[in-house]
Amino acid sequence: MKDLFEGNAGVSAGMKFIVLVPDGAPDQTYEELQGKTPLEVSRIPNLDALAQAGCVGLAKTVPDSLGSEGEVGKLSVLGYNPKECYTGRAPLEAASLGIELGADEVAFCMNFVTESDGRLVDYTAGHISSEEGGVLIKYLSQKLGSDSVRFYPGVGCKNIAVIKDRMGLRGLSASCPSPSQILGNKLESSWPKGPGDELLRKLMLDGKKLLAAHEINQVRLDLGENPANMIWFWGQGVTPQMQTFRERTGLKGGVVSAADLLRGIANLAGLQIIDVPGITGKIDTNYEGKIHYGLESLRTHHFIFIHVDAMTDAAREGNLKAKIQALEDFDRIVVGETRHYLEKNPDTRVLVLPSCASSCRLKGYLKGAVPFILCGRGISSNGIEHYNEVQAQVSDLRFDEGFKAIDYLLKNG
Repeated sequence: MKDLFEGNAGVSAGMKFIVLVPDGAPDQTYEELQGKTPLEVSRIPNLDALAQAGCVGLAKTVPDSLGSEGEVGKLSVLGYNPKECYTGRAPLEAASLGIELGADEVAFCMNFVTESDGRLVDYTAGHISSEEGGVLIKYLSQKLGSDSVRFYPGVGCKNIAVIKDRMGLRGLSASCPSPSQILGNKLESSWPKGPGDELLRKLMLDGKKLLAAHEINQVRLDLGENPANMIWFWGQGVTPQMQTFRERTGLKGGVVSAADLLRGIANLAGLQIIDVPGITGKIDTNYEGKIHYGLESLRTHHFIFIHVDAMTDAAREGNLKAKIQALEDFDRIVVGETRHYLEKNPDTRVLVLPSCASSCRLKGYLKGAVPFILCGRGISSNGIEHYNEVQAQVSDLRFDEGFKAIDYLLKNG
């Protein structure tokens, strides 16, 4: 791939690097879009301008062996090989809460869910608030917590449990489906299976008895809301072994994101979490704040990672119109301001790389490679005019291991 770079335009000491992550932007084709994808029909002149100025290609951010979940792709976009450092979702979310795990401790994602007639009927427990969830976590800690079992409040229905076992993960490696995977299923066919499953099942059933009688759930029932009448464990793992980003690259950097998961990865990678008011991870997020705070951080940083999850949020809702709106808002505000920065600061390179694709039809993630753009100082064009899935397919620029894309962003030409 030597021809990506112009002959003598290497990386200078003052070089800046911007990674824009429009998560879930790639998608499938739709009849209502005349057989095109949301990226193809969206008005995204700024992304197209970056594509024309640089090169477009495809990157496989999520190895087939690791499913299609977004946390794997986020590690890849930051340059970490997920096959080496991904140990599960829960340790990443635990890191976002500042939870440190002992050598014999395993973190679990612990969702509040709604059970009815032996089935899981709502994996968000009626979108329970963080305030209500915090009260229930404190209650469970008093009743079920011990030196071996700890509960931590998270956001909404999503919380963390830390369980100690003398065998560590080997003793708690039961296969645990996520709540969204078993929605509508009978619990008797969905319990964790494997080492530690008896303990996990006992904790879930004991929690169910306690939660059913709690005042918060009685009020929720009176209001016609789904109660948080059960807990569900999944996504377990131990603290991943990761070099910091600065150790790997020599660069000081930051992350802008509303996603707890990504903030956890940032903590583990030693990247500064840049707080921005009004960011939500949804289609109503503060786009202006994300790019303003992100670019301002380049006064003292060399690298900034700006994550936008609005497209994935729209896909989860099956809302095609909202996804197109999110793509256009991202292009107009985030990418537009990035172009202005590039014009004023030519010693800059930009990587646009979603960590995953998402489907409005399936209301979830899609497997497969995602299109990216690499542009800026020293990077030559490969002649592609538009940023979308179809155009990227004709490119011979491909990263079968998506974590290598960032190496080319930082490469000395």
